[in-house]
Amino acid sequence: MNTNNLTVGARLWIAVTGVIVLLLLTLITSTQRSTALTGDQDRVAEAQIVKVGEVARWVGLIQTNVTRVTAALVSTDPAVDSLYKEAIPATIQEISAVQKRIEALEMTPESRAVFNRIGEERKVVLASLAKARELKKAEDQAGATAEANAVFLPASAKYLKSLDEFAALQVNEFDGVQVGFVQQRQSNANFARVMVAALIAVLLAGTWFLIQLIRKPLRDAITVAKTIASGDLSAKVDVSRGDEFGEMMRALSHMQEQLVRLVADVRHGTDSITTASEEIAVGNQDLANRTEQTASNLEKTASSMEELTATVKQSADSARQANQLAGSAAQVAQRGGSVVSQVVSTMEEINISSRKISDIISVIDGIAFQTNILALNAAVEAARAGEQGRGFAVVASEVRSLAGRSAEAAKEIKLLINTSVDKVQGGTALVAQAGETMTEIVTSVQRVTDIMGEITAATSEQALGIAQVNTAVNELDQMTQQNAALVEQSAAAASSMKDQAHRLAEVVSAFKLDGQSMQVRHVAAAPKPKAITTSAPKAMATKPALARKPMAALPAKATAPAAKPVVAAKASQGDDDWETF
Repeated sequence: MNTNNLTVGARLWIAVTGVIVLLLLTLITSTQRSTALTGDQDRVAEAQIVKVGEVARWVGLIQTNVTRVTAALVSTDPAVDSLYKEAIPATIQEISAVQKRIEALEMTPESRAVFNRIGEERKVVLASLAKARELKKAEDQAGATAEANAVFLPASAKYLKSLDEFAALQVNEFDGVQVGFVQQRQSNANFARVMVAALIAVLLAGTWFLIQLIRKPLRDAITVAKTIASGDLSAKVDVSRGDEFGEMMRALSHMQEQLVRLVADVRHGTDSITTASEEIAVGNQDLANRTEQTASNLEKTASSMEELTATVKQSADSARQANQLAGSAAQVAQRGGSVVSQVVSTMEEINISSRKISDIISVIDGIAFQTNILALNAAVEAARAGEQGRGFAVVASEVRSLAGRSAEAAKEIKLLINTSVDKVQGGTALVAQAGETMTEIVTSVQRVTDIMGEITAATSEQALGIAQVNTAVNELDQMTQQNAALVEQSAAAASSMKDQAHRLAEVVSAFKLDGQSMQVRHVAAAPKPKAITTSAPKAMATKPALARKPMAALPAKATAPAAKPVVAAKASQGDDDWETF
């Protein structure tokens, strides 16, 4: 199988999958061995525990029964014999049952031989016991005692000794089984260690193989990258691999092709940039001349605008003074109108008082008329009285005379009052006309004042507008100066761009295309345009607030530092030089 077509991910997955499979095999094998060992250990341990328990019970029952039989055979007390008469046969039956269960258990050949020997010795003990009991029943105590001492007790001792040997043998076998299990567990542990060591060895071998599969294409890619970084774009790139490294090599090949086209385009573009920079320099020179002429014209315009501003300012001041005088005249006319209004009011009050006096005179005339009538009546009554009323008639006559004079005086006063009222009414009418005339005068003066105010406001707005125009001209002059400075900067930038184009051509010449280095065409530097200086316009003496401040020309920006030509880089500095390019 061609591993060059396998992706890095596929290789890593194959390696990881192999390690996982080996790890699972090791784990499964170790688990199976451990499970089997645990099952065997549990089964054997359970069997041994049962066997040791049965043997211990067996030995205990035999020892108990031997003690009882010995006591029953040796004792001459009937109570002892009757005490163990039923217990001894029952224990013998139980011993036989336990012996059969032990016989059915699994034993080693050595244990089986000892067990068979115990069976033979038990038969001897039981035969001696039967014989002694027969003698006991025959009331031959001496014979029974002799049988017990001569045969039963030695046979029982040998029987018990064999039982102890069998019990000890079972315990030893149990310990041996435990030791075997410990050894088997150690064997399983050693097997696991061997499997882990083998797994580590396989993992290391696979890792080394995988590293070799990755390192070689990486070195090839690094070599290609260093070759391109050194400026050699003619190297052939192997793109036959089908993995990620093949994709990377194809990307490097595509980058190399793009760089070849880019360097060729840059080389052809440097000539165009140089030509364009020369044309820009010439255009900047023409623009500088036109800008200088514009600045001179703006300077003259600014001076004219300053003079016009001063004239309009004087007109505004004169209009403001006329407005103040018109305001004063309006105030005087308003005061005269107020006085005339007061005179009209006074004349109206006099007219009202004259009418009241005329009314009073009319009342006096009426009173005199009534007095005259009363005096006439009194004279008539006195004439009727004769001599007694003569004096009263004289008085009445005098009263009538006084009443007549009073009536005449009242008529004359009323005539004078009426004449005065007529004159007062005429004067009031004249004063009213004079008040209306003063009101019209005040209105006219107010209109004149308003017109003068409008003229003043318009003049002020004209002055403000001209000041703004003056400011705009100043700003235009400043912008013209700035444009001049910018033209100078543009000229310097054009010169710098031409130098940079030349340096760029030198840089591009370091790249090798198809075995040939690109040649650099040196272009003569274009003459720099002369610096443009403009004088600031004179400030207006009559209006310092509108004086124009000259703006200094902006300093030309520093040209970019010259780029160092790119040389062939060392292998250890390939990436850094590539980034610099």
